[in-house]
Amino acid sequence: MARRTFDIRAQPGFGLLALFTFFALYLPIAALVAYSFNSADSLSRWDGLSLRWFISAWQNSNVQDAAIRSLVLALWAATLATIVATMAALATTRTEPYRGLTFKYAFINQPLMVPEIVTAVALLIVFSRVKVWTGYSGMGYLVLAHTAFCIPFAYLPIRARLESMDLTLERAAADLYATPWQAFRRVTLPLLRPAVIAGFMLAFVISLDDVVITEFVKSGGQDTLPTYMLGQLRRETTPEVNAIATLFLALSVLLVTVFFFVNRRKP
Repeated sequence: MARRTFDIRAQPGFGLLALFTFFALYLPIAALVAYSFNSADSLSRWDGLSLRWFISAWQNSNVQDAAIRSLVLALWAATLATIVATMAALATTRTEPYRGLTFKYAFINQPLMVPEIVTAVALLIVFSRVKVWTGYSGMGYLVLAHTAFCIPFAYLPIRARLESMDLTLERAAADLYATPWQAFRRVTLPLLRPAVIAGFMLAFVISLDDVVITEFVKSGGQDTLPTYMLGQLRRETTPEVNAIATLFLALSVLLVTVFFFVNRRKP
């Protein structure tokens, strides 16, 4: 008698549990989106459909400044983190195993293992001294902090792609007298492109969404959109916050959609 393989989907109640999980996960998001179109001043009372709070957010100069600052910061952090992560992934995969390689892998992924609040406090201590020594208090600190925090998020998909890639084409390029840079640019990078894009987009979203590190590192007048929303929740809460959060959600969905179609294209 043939043994039946275990299938979690065939277990009693699995479908009901899955539906309940998705319901609990997406119901708050659906409520947020719905109430962002609420015409009332209240977060809990429904008075009808309206674009009032989207228009209010669009015309709010503080929201505009924070949104632009968030996008610029996320672009810089994601770009730098992806470059560093790509070099680190190449250095830890295109080499023979040696003593200390596992330590380097753990060191690169350290921000994932340490609580974010610990990283934020450490950066606050270091940057506060640097600000005193240099007198500089610009956006550079936020770029450095976000880049350091985003590196492991970009590193993981790039490393996973490199580990699964066949080395035949790279060796063929070397046999045809291609320099290491030529082999990387013409062979490795095109094959690695989906992972690089995935790492960049993941780092971009992580930077765009970060609150804790930004709150500790930023100077006066450097609010990003998440820290601005946090400040509004502490003071006066209006459905404008719902509208901003809905726009954040729309941006995330757009990024995932773009990545899906870009990743479907053959290198």
